[in-house]
Amino acid sequence: MEATTAERYASGGEAPELYARNLALAFARTVERVGDDLAIRDPERGVELTWSELARLTGRLAGGLAKLGVGKGDAVALLMSNRWEFIPADLAAVHLGAVPFSIYQTSSPEQIAYVCRDAGARVAVVEAALLEGFERARAELPELEHVVVVGGEGGTHTLAELEELDPGFDPGPTAEAVEPDDLLTLIYTSGTTGPPKGVQLSHRNLMSLVAAVEDIIDLPERGARVISWLPAAHIAERGAHYYLPVVRGISVTVCPDPRRIVEFLPQVRPTWFFAVPRVWEKLKAGLEAMLAGLPDEQREPAQKGLEAALAKVRLEQAGKPVPEEVAAAAARADEAMFAGLRSNLGLDELVAVNVGAAPSPVEVLEFFHAIGVPIGELWGMSETCGVITCNPPGRIKIGTVGPPIPGAEVRLADDGEVLVRSPFNMVGYRNLPEKTAETILDDGWLATGDIGELDEDGYLRIVDRKKELIINAAGKNMSPANIESHLKAASPLIGQAVAIGDRRPYNVALIVLDPDFAPVWAAQQGIESASIADLAGDERVRAAVQEAVDAANAKLARVEQVKKFTILPTEWVPGGDELTPTMKLKRRPIEEKYAAEIEALYAG
Repeated sequence: MEATTAERYASGGEAPELYARNLALAFARTVERVGDDLAIRDPERGVELTWSELARLTGRLAGGLAKLGVGKGDAVALLMSNRWEFIPADLAAVHLGAVPFSIYQTSSPEQIAYVCRDAGARVAVVEAALLEGFERARAELPELEHVVVVGGEGGTHTLAELEELDPGFDPGPTAEAVEPDDLLTLIYTSGTTGPPKGVQLSHRNLMSLVAAVEDIIDLPERGARVISWLPAAHIAERGAHYYLPVVRGISVTVCPDPRRIVEFLPQVRPTWFFAVPRVWEKLKAGLEAMLAGLPDEQREPAQKGLEAALAKVRLEQAGKPVPEEVAAAAARADEAMFAGLRSNLGLDELVAVNVGAAPSPVEVLEFFHAIGVPIGELWGMSETCGVITCNPPGRIKIGTVGPPIPGAEVRLADDGEVLVRSPFNMVGYRNLPEKTAETILDDGWLATGDIGELDEDGYLRIVDRKKELIINAAGKNMSPANIESHLKAASPLIGQAVAIGDRRPYNVALIVLDPDFAPVWAAQQGIESASIADLAGDERVRAAVQEAVDAANAKLARVEQVKKFTILPTEWVPGGDELTPTMKLKRRPIEEKYAAEIEALYAG
């Protein structure tokens, strides 16, 4: 992949040709090529489907949806946890030229009603366990006529009944009628700054992106594996664990609970693995705790081996030669320890491994590179079909999100905002022409709202969200994400951190303890109580967090440093008041909810 770059512009080169005109036709090619291979595996529910079996089921469900009146351009709502039925239900709608969209399972009835009304859904496919909340929302949705229930009874039809409404239906003609510029899906943004916006993505957007990703990541023709574990409403899950597998014939294993992903990794040994930063942060904390718990005679050589491997990574990233003794020590550590560690984790058969959706601490990335798991950051948004830049395997620059992928262009506006132009850019926001006009600028450039920097090789570094930059009382601009990244990297005790300082004389931080690591650490220190609320008020915990804050401050500019902090006696869960379902900070709600705690930090 060639990248032409000036100080404020970079290009991934020409876009590859479309793989197929639409997702349904791409799926047909997969069935023809690898029909007998495993498509979906849901071990919790004892289900395995080949691609040919998936195609037959998809056709029957498409017939059922057509009987319910679903046709080209109609929106179909999907509300499910991670389960195998999601893929055939979504694909069935796609074969009719309909526009399926997924709803976060943590959504309130009010949020469900909002997105269904905005999309104009007349049919919904809902998991039985989530039906109660959906039915409360339905009271505000007079136009929603049919509710198909998955994994139980209720609604107007069950999924099994839907299959039998027109079992002989041929979805071929309706699939052929879908044009590249027809809508494929709606992705509702997670609403960190207000009501979610419906991002409209076309088949052309997706088919272009898949071709570009194939140019970067050399997945095998057969036998590739991924794990479905993120919310289906998020573009990363749909792209990495549904769309790409359907187009490329990659088998999908369903993990029903994101908290169990570490359990599924060694079962599946994925070929490609994508995770949000928090997963890697927690994995690193667990591995470091394991190393710290080794007997002295094992811990010392393990620590020296890790130090050598880290030194090697840092020298290579700096473009400096690696001394023979450092390379040899890192190789011995890999053979003696890291290779077995990768195997135990299930990360030993990776072709590519990526992180995105939020900033990743450099220390976390260096750690995994050192143990032989070369994580590459990528970057994109729902509005760009998920990816615009990606660190190519073998050419990763830690601290950047990589160069533009084929077909994508990146340039920096005068204020540093990242603008992108690509065939993956959204059609526009649903029912929001003014917002669309604000976001899609002249000549097709899309304003991302992120501030970035480009290096001499066209690799992009994201500084922060434009609207989230801290501008202190003296007028100094700072990135809260950078400050927070240093805080979390300084100690596994810190699960979440929020830097506050806009229009203030100095920065303070709200800190939330890691609910997994903190009780383990407390037990090692002889602290009897393991509750997060009690630990937040323990002076020994506060002293340990103070050490971490001091360590983070040592790596920050003076004006960026955190002067005061408070440890909140609570846990923050995805989809709650403080975090989106993909664990992004809801900054405005956090500042409102904890206004008293923040003001106390500035008092006196």
